[in-house]
Amino acid sequence: MTTDLLLTGARVVDARRDRPDAWVRVSGGLIAEVGTGAAPYAAEHLDLGGAILTPGLIDLHVHGGGGHAFDDGADAITAGVAAHRRRGTTATLVSLVSSPLGVLRRQLSSVEVARRSDPGILGVHLEGPCLSPARRGAHDPGALAVPDAHFLELVRDAEPGLIRQITLAPELPGALDAITELVARGIRVAIGHTEADYALTREAIDRGATLLTHALNAMPAMGHRHPGPVPAALEDEHVTLELILDGVHVHPSVARLLLTAAPQRVALITDAMAAAAHADGAYRLGELDVQVTDGRALLDDGVTIAGSTLTLDRAVRTAVVDLGLSASDAVGAATAVPAAALGDSSRGLLEPGMRADLVAWDADWRVQRVWLSAS
Repeated sequence: MTTDLLLTGARVVDARRDRPDAWVRVSGGLIAEVGTGAAPYAAEHLDLGGAILTPGLIDLHVHGGGGHAFDDGADAITAGVAAHRRRGTTATLVSLVSSPLGVLRRQLSSVEVARRSDPGILGVHLEGPCLSPARRGAHDPGALAVPDAHFLELVRDAEPGLIRQITLAPELPGALDAITELVARGIRVAIGHTEADYALTREAIDRGATLLTHALNAMPAMGHRHPGPVPAALEDEHVTLELILDGVHVHPSVARLLLTAAPQRVALITDAMAAAAHADGAYRLGELDVQVTDGRALLDDGVTIAGSTLTLDRAVRTAVVDLGLSASDAVGAATAVPAAALGDSSRGLLEPGMRADLVAWDADWRVQRVWLSAS
């Protein structure tokens, strides 16, 4: 991105505003000004012709894309991140599925290599291996573990700031104490792939857990006598609920209910595997075989969903066009909400001082252009 750029003729949309015929000035890789009416001078000027301009999208939970799985090394991570970036995702939390601890160590090193050369790679989300065997979904049962001293040693040995989020099941032995330690280390803990009931979920939240991994999936359903994890998360204003809005993982009517029940606390995620932004066919997710047909990813059992082929731009479009969310709420769910969930104050809004990660969309909410701040 040029060091001094003025974007005009835009409908500027973020979680706090929806302004027609507005402008944004970028300087030194940061947003310098946002306004309407007379625009300031900049060395370079681009008229967007009425396009929608939003912050870059932020994906907290994604395993691959463009034919590349994030557990296949630094080059695959870079290529997969690039595939999602072309569709508007400018910040990616690289998610790793359950693997033996020795394998995870090597994978963490690969992410560290990739993030050194890409400012859009935020770090790692460990989705496992501390998951419930009964709710493992598309995770290798042989790789599952408990959050014991060996797992915590893996976390302590990682590069500082590399592991940003960990999903675990709070019913596992030692899990509640592990939550306390992980939170003290500045790591976001997400409850997921769990058999936890309402009370245990509340206890995990009280220990510091602040996310619910792909809400409604791989956890007990909501019941009128046994509410389960989702109502516990909905009740606490400090908890962010991940949502896979692909029409496969959660019915649209239930997704709309979730977004309405927790405004500004639902983060759209993809949980995408390598087939996102790529073709149908045979893939691997960790050590498991996956078959993708008509964009739907299933394990070879033909039943178990194995992540998604979603891209985050499509989730935003679905939220606006199909669910009827306001543009600000839909965009916020893929920008400001995930940024806040990570405690990242540099992204997610079109405000002075924020990183100039930007996406231009046409009137049908299809990505036209993406800018990534080099700062």
